[in-house]
Amino acid sequence: MIKINRREREWEKNFTVDLLLKKCKYTSPLMTVKINNKFIPKEKYKETLIMDNDDVQVIHKGGCC
Repeated sequence: MIKINRREREWEKNFTVDLLLKKCKYTSPLMTVKINNKFIPKEKYKETLIMDNDDVQVIHKGGCC
């Protein structure tokens, strides 16, 4: 089990940050991802694996227009 923005989700083997963003339909280019409070650089999304029990936060940057 993993947490994504405080919501539980089943963990999947070989689950990368890039795959998570696609499956959860996060499409904004202005996002930051943290795993267990550690920022993940955008260029590492395709290779960074999400492990069982990880706490993932997807943070949308920007504000109101």
